Amino acid sequence: MQAKKGDAVQVHYTGKLEDGSVFDTSANREPLGFTLGDGNMIKGFDTAVDGMKLGDKVTVTIPAAEAYGERRDDMMIDVPIAQVPADIKPEIGMSLTLQGGNGQPMPVVVVGLDAEKITLDANHQLAGKDLIFDIELVKVN
Repeated sequence: MQAKKGDAVQVHYTGKLEDGSVFDTSANREPLGFTLGDGNMIKGFDTAVDGMKLGDKVTVTIPAAEAYGERRDDMMIDVPIAQVPADIKPEIGMSLTLQGGNGQPMPVVVVGLDAEKITLDANHQLAGKDLIFDIELVKVN
């Protein structure tokens, strides 16, 4: 059976960066299930699974543009230090969650800090990176 758009599929996968470091894997977990082509997966991953046959294994390199996009300067946010809640003691590398304009949580990382402001990076942690996935199709409905 060959996977096609609209199919419910399950895959085992390992996601790596170009240096070989693993950023996510389904090893020792249930396979990842999703509907092929529904827009819930990064474009390159969806494209890689489309056309695979049950039991197929593939390794694909997904360029940043088809993964989490390029890093964007407009996703860098300066916040006056006076607006930081008193119970938060910001440090470089600290992860925080802001509330976005639509009420959705927006994860950010503190990347700059001085007496007047903190600089937050709202880019996805994998933005600007090409991703390498080992994918095995284990179920097609």
